[in-house]
Amino acid sequence: MNELTFLVTYFTKPGQREAFLRGLAASGVVEEIRAEEGCLQYDYYLSVKDPDEVLLAERWTCAEAQKVHMTRPHMAKVREQKEKFVDAVEIRCLAEVE
Repeated sequence: MNELTFLVTYFTKPGQREAFLRGLAASGVVEEIRAEEGCLQYDYYLSVKDPDEVLLAERWTCAEAQKVHMTRPHMAKVREQKEKFVDAVEIRCLAEVE
């Protein structure tokens, strides 16, 4: 199996970073995702330079596990928070390790 790593940068609407993170935490979605089969890491980090930027680092055991993740019903909770609080998203695939 090949591990898959993503860095997802969320650019929140001005002043909405904390509301975005509180919404994710209150929905319980982070714990649900971390419990998914194949999830090795799912962590949010705050930018010290930009108060409207959040970095999500996620690692999966393989591409198939990440594809299944994207179809889970709880991903609707993430989409809901993004629609409310996020202006733009940048996704980078860092590495696939054999």
